[in-house]
Amino acid sequence: MNILQKQLKLMKNRSFYLLFILVIFALVNGCKEPEKTHFTGQAGEVKLITLAPGHFHAYLVQKDMYDQVDSTVHVYAPPGSEVEQHVSMIENYNNRDYNPTFWDLVVYTGEDYLERMLEEKNGNVVVLAGKNHNKSNYIKSSVEKGLNVLSDKPMAIDLKDFDLLKKSFESAERNNVLLYDIMTLRYEITSILQKEIMSLPLLFGTLEKGSPENPSFITESKHYFFKYVSGNILRRPPWFFDPGQRGEGLVDVATHYVDFIQWSCFPDKIIDYTTDIDMISASRWSTPLTKRQFESITGEVGFPDYLNEYIDNDTLLQVYANGEMNYSLNDVHARVTVKWGFTAPKGAGDTFYSLTRGSNANLIIRQGEEENYKRVLYIQPSSSPSINNFEETLLREFKKVQEKYPGVELKELDGLWKVFVPEDYYIGHEAHFGKVTDKYLHFLIEGKLPDWEVPNMIAKYYTTTMALELAMETK
Repeated sequence: MNILQKQLKLMKNRSFYLLFILVIFALVNGCKEPEKTHFTGQAGEVKLITLAPGHFHAYLVQKDMYDQVDSTVHVYAPPGSEVEQHVSMIENYNNRDYNPTFWDLVVYTGEDYLERMLEEKNGNVVVLAGKNHNKSNYIKSSVEKGLNVLSDKPMAIDLKDFDLLKKSFESAERNNVLLYDIMTLRYEITSILQKEIMSLPLLFGTLEKGSPENPSFITESKHYFFKYVSGNILRRPPWFFDPGQRGEGLVDVATHYVDFIQWSCFPDKIIDYTTDIDMISASRWSTPLTKRQFESITGEVGFPDYLNEYIDNDTLLQVYANGEMNYSLNDVHARVTVKWGFTAPKGAGDTFYSLTRGSNANLIIRQGEEENYKRVLYIQPSSSPSINNFEETLLREFKKVQEKYPGVELKELDGLWKVFVPEDYYIGHEAHFGKVTDKYLHFLIEGKLPDWEVPNMIAKYYTTTMALELAMETK
């Protein structure tokens, strides 16, 4: 071999090794976890991205300003009336007389809105509230790109979405981002007070196990399609009435009540959906809407074609928004019922009822005509309390609640003890979104969620999607 041949061979070897090193470098960097954004609470460090807003909960997140959140918010959405309504409502908040906001929206509309959002990454927190059948994919795509996600419920509307959601939580952990859903009921005062009382064993006793026929935890709510939000008629998009896009009542509104049961009955405890939940029975039924009613809610003319399979005689839309599930959680039996109507009777509003049975006391929340459609908590002695003097124990133990919530009082009414709550504690449903956002911002600073939050979110969506699966099988 001459000198020239030796030099060529050496160059080939060096080129091979150089190429080998470059390939290894590319593979290592390709698999490298995204750097974690370190949030400190400083002004403007959280930069919001609103993705495909199609539900009014998207703009309620921005009803107020937050010191930690930058005023510039990037919006990515398909073109149409939904993003236009979102922008219009944010402008209303900016121009209101009392406590105006100063959001600066940078809006991109186009069919490639998701790809553009993921490519440009003009923020570090994605806010989701829109078509629910796309949500699981939006979540997974976002967390895989190293973006935190604050999502409206539901994050899954069927078992396929549930499997995708589990993978999203795995990706979120791997990529050092926080995925969290908006559970407003945790910030409603009667829910808070009920949880406080359940933590007083001398008063509440122990949570009863109950049975399928006589559950220990019952919730029942009724909502209406036609309503006002922020002083304006709420225009619901036509897809809201398509169970394939929105999801049915068992996987939508019921999410709040399943969360309420987990959060109040088993606070700070991890729930394993594979062993702790037993779905016993479930059912579903429709609410009929006339074409005229549908048009008054949506502002559209006629039914869109994708609703044809739910329309009777071209005049009556059957909306599958109602459902009931019976299940046990850690052997405690629960029943969740959700109902929807067109509009509330004059002077009325949404209604809610819940019953939680303890060995010493039952806790009842009512939101009906007698309560002026505002939630009120009642305490009732159980049928056979283990304490000798219920009233004495009640008044003594309730002082612990009053220490945390000054101004809250008790008054006996026909065998029930009504909990009187000062008006300041009733901040309203719209304000609850700000409370959730504040909590999420706190989690971002801590860099993690409580240990029980992720497994319990998974358990919650297993419960709702499994209930729908069972209801679909049940004739």
